[in-house]
Amino acid sequence: MRKSNILLLIIIGIAIAAVIYFQFFLSEKEEEVNIEITELVEKYNKNCPLTIQEGIRLDSVSLGSEKVAQYHLTLTKVEKINAESDVIQKEIEKSLLSTAKANPGLQVFRDNDYTLIYSYSDKKKEFLFDVKIIPDQYK
Repeated sequence: MRKSNILLLIIIGIAIAAVIYFQFFLSEKEEEVNIEITELVEKYNKNCPLTIQEGIRLDSVSLGSEKVAQYHLTLTKVEKINAESDVIQKEIEKSLLSTAKANPGLQVFRDNDYTLIYSYSDKKKEFLFDVKIIPDQYK
């Protein structure tokens, strides 16, 4: 009876030690990812504003809560009052989805299940629309 209690305590002790070790290892790994992503966002912002394609300018990138990266963009040739926002949004959404799947610059976000939000404004800085891409859409 006594041997089985000691054996049980040893097994429980090993299990607890393993849980603590893996929790520490995973939190350390997550911290490395957070640093990598923060540095990447800082690098993006140092180059902003940046024309990424004719009529589209990247103004900044920010990190939101819980694995969210938000891109703030301006459609430099669009004015909200004259824009067909729904049509523009659908076209941009298609393009962003294929970019999110293939762009090597977004690999760290894909690997870590980040939600990507692209927030668009017109040339007068009036909000037009957001496009949200969740990990299930680009994996």
